[in-house]
Amino acid sequence: MSPGLERIGDGRRVFVKRGSDLRAVRAEVAGLAWLAVPGGPPVVPVLEIHPEHLVLPYLDEVGADAEAAHRFGRSLAYLHAAGAPAFGAPPPGGPADATIGNAPMINVPAPEWPSWYVLDRVLPYLRSARDRGTVDIADVAAVELACARIDELAGPSQPPARLHGDLWSGNVLWTADGATLIDPAAHGGHRETDLAMLALFGCPHLDTVLSGYTEVSPLADGWRARVPLHQLFPLLVHAVLFGGRYGRQAGDAARALLHS
Repeated sequence: MSPGLERIGDGRRVFVKRGSDLRAVRAEVAGLAWLAVPGGPPVVPVLEIHPEHLVLPYLDEVGADAEAAHRFGRSLAYLHAAGAPAFGAPPPGGPADATIGNAPMINVPAPEWPSWYVLDRVLPYLRSARDRGTVDIADVAAVELACARIDELAGPSQPPARLHGDLWSGNVLWTADGATLIDPAAHGGHRETDLAMLALFGCPHLDTVLSGYTEVSPLADGWRARVPLHQLFPLLVHAVLFGGRYGRQAGDAARALLHS
């Protein structure tokens, strides 16, 4: 859905997100409601719901600082700990045929993370990027080899976490209430995926965010080495949507895993 800044009758500024895809409206409404958990990060409220658009408040942004980043890390840990019924589970009321950005995303529950991540989060976008010519044959081969070795690369078993799902820095708005979440692609997944996406796209004060997070919920040994694994999904989504360098970055991430 494409957002536009408008004013409503009382003069307030709002964002109206318009689109023709009812799935995107349903997924966003359900995702925002699911992410609003006690102790979790603030979530942008939905002011109005219409069949083909949403009305959201305009949020006044402030500069990110270390204190806010630390709070965000702690609150993100509480959000993840709220859990999900399964890997790939959609939010209650959310569609199985959802979206991430303008790309389709399937939310089908699965009992184990490694095979689900490969089959539902990596390979569909790798194939689409290959078909569009935005990832070359050497990078395809590297990602496929990493997928074939997923069981040894995945690390210790983790319970399904409640993920924002598209947690790049542009979907974290720093406001007077703290780091506020917008534009989710919410689903049950591995908590390291949200953290890897923050690292990929330049979250301010990331080390402080991680410090706050691990105070509440320490990460499993070897998590830093697994960052490229969890970045394969967003990199390949971006290769599908935007092309450019993202296909090569996905190949580089796979090679980093294979040589770690």
